[in-house]
Amino acid sequence: MILYIVRHGETRLNVEGRLQGRVDEPLNEKGLELTEITGRALRDIPFDFAVSSPLSRAYQTAQVIVRENAKEEIPIRTDDRLAEFDWGRWDELCILPSCYELPVDYKPFFRDPFSFENQYGGETVRDVIRRTGNFYRELTADPENENKTILIATHGCAMRAMLNPFYPNPDNFWQSRTPPNCCVSIVEVKEGRSTILESDRIYYDPALSQDPYGDD
Repeated sequence: MILYIVRHGETRLNVEGRLQGRVDEPLNEKGLELTEITGRALRDIPFDFAVSSPLSRAYQTAQVIVRENAKEEIPIRTDDRLAEFDWGRWDELCILPSCYELPVDYKPFFRDPFSFENQYGGETVRDVIRRTGNFYRELTADPENENKTILIATHGCAMRAMLNPFYPNPDNFWQSRTPPNCCVSIVEVKEGRSTILESDRIYYDPALSQDPYGDD
């Protein structure tokens, strides 16, 4: 089994530096462009099916990659467990110094995520690890998927949470950065063992990426 796990393309809220955990924000023009570039780079990958977060920015990403794929159209299903971290009442608030709207410092979420306590009606990082882990184990334990190549479209925190057990240094939750928009991690699952073959690969000019989350 080979998994291609992709973070969604850029959105307006990414550019504005706003938290968008469960906000159903679509891709912006550049987000569509980056997704098309990624799709063309993956056009020869023989995907059997795709699974996406139900949020439109991830689902659109899956749709574009599938459309650009050289293989005939494949099914895309959604799974709520692939949704992004739930910020609760912090969703859509700005984190940039020029428009900062949060009542306290949000940086501990990136500097010490395992200790971050979400007191605003949302999740913790460990919550996201549990739900994405349940999705991952269910998908990879299904014998019908054993020899398949699967596209998974999700989000930055959800991607890190899902792959956390397989990183060489799982205590470093963010792996020193948030995943760039449209980055792809490739995982091989063989005899019950998951190996990350590539992590956070992008297929576009890095200068096109704009992502303020976690920056100092």
